[in-house]
Amino acid sequence: MKSTGKDLPRHATASARISPANGLDVLSRNEVTRLRDASQRGLHALLRRCALAVLTQGVETDDARALLDRYPDFDIQVLQQDRGIKLELTHAPAQAFVDGRIIRGVNELLFAVLRDIVYVATQIEAGGFDLDDSSGITHAVFEILRNARVLRPHLDPNLVVCWGGHSIARHEYDYTKKVGYHLGLRGLDICTGCGPGAMKGPMKGAIIGHTKQRRKSNRYIGITEPGIIAAESPNPAVNHLIIMPDIEKRLEAFVRVGHGIIVFPGGVGTAEEILYMLGILLHPDNAGIPFPLIFTGPSESAAYFQQIDKFLRLALGDEAAKRYSIVIDDPPEVARQMLKGIDKVREYRLDSKDAFFFNWALKIQHEFQVPFRPTHENMASLNLHRNQPSHRLAADLRRAFSGIVAGNVKEEGLRAIEQHGLFEIHGEPEIMRALDALLRSFVDQHRMKLPGGSAYKPCYRVVVD
Repeated sequence: MKSTGKDLPRHATASARISPANGLDVLSRNEVTRLRDASQRGLHALLRRCALAVLTQGVETDDARALLDRYPDFDIQVLQQDRGIKLELTHAPAQAFVDGRIIRGVNELLFAVLRDIVYVATQIEAGGFDLDDSSGITHAVFEILRNARVLRPHLDPNLVVCWGGHSIARHEYDYTKKVGYHLGLRGLDICTGCGPGAMKGPMKGAIIGHTKQRRKSNRYIGITEPGIIAAESPNPAVNHLIIMPDIEKRLEAFVRVGHGIIVFPGGVGTAEEILYMLGILLHPDNAGIPFPLIFTGPSESAAYFQQIDKFLRLALGDEAAKRYSIVIDDPPEVARQMLKGIDKVREYRLDSKDAFFFNWALKIQHEFQVPFRPTHENMASLNLHRNQPSHRLAADLRRAFSGIVAGNVKEEGLRAIEQHGLFEIHGEPEIMRALDALLRSFVDQHRMKLPGGSAYKPCYRVVVD
């Protein structure tokens, strides 16, 4: 069972110096100085937070602050040496070690954290790309992924992105494993948000499918971002970890590298992802681009997708429903549909001369790329009315759900709610009533949770204009 919250006991710790394992092994003096800098302008706090999440993989908590409370003395320092770099871990979670040696997979993910933090700080945030331009943002996403070496140029399309809740019922989790198993039997690789629940299950299932087929060099890619990694620590199946600088670039990375998406049951974070994907697919420029999108879950979760479908049709119209299919309680059919969809993606990429490893053709508008700050003012000013193109409405609906996610689990959002009270969400009456009903259903189905596992108290108030 899951244990969460600040009642978690302090656990055993260990200290060690570790060398890179298939990861970054050379840094400049300036980069090392920034990584050791604990001031607000330095990178040490970010490195410490992300590293602790990796070291505690398997410990599931919704609270980004709880892990630091459990390991208040934990520290990580980058050491520059004659033969490269080492990481010095002090009072690190003992679960990351076996007989005094760090687990190899944990080692690899730690240096992936280091790699991405350094690259984003020195290339992306340092002005190497025009982040006020849509094309510049896409190129930044491409370069982060290329630097992480997850773009494989000689592979046919086979990467399935799986979205869904990190805290789901056992029968839903078991179902995600069954779907992953059938995907693995068909030679498909898995990409998720890297955490537990619906992000872990498909990878575990695919491992068995791949093993039965004697398939090697399998990819279990986890894409996360600093604001959520502590609440969704990487699961042990992840063998490629990428930390994007914010949620919008994380979402774009999924869409650019994936060849199809499967959505499992979840909560507001999953609804945010659905609206992001549909907002892109509904843009007129993307009308002819194939991109399989399947919603699926066990029979007990049918009502969840019925409610999602009803809300999407009301807010975005029946055109939106044409871009996804719903398959209930049939893992083999999910895998078959996804494989057929990816075959169409392959044919389209060949005809259009687009790369297999990065979806350049798909147009992603600037409003889907700009980081949304979940302030009270920004939440209240969202345009949630149908007197605009459906893809633009989807963009602001996505932001509304993003703000609720932040208010539930992210440090920035938690502070805003503590200081200024509930977010207010305004909009067209019919949409607001449907939104309120959808969110209430999430609460009733225990899909809305708070850090510590306490009874859910909304961080938002839906206001009918």
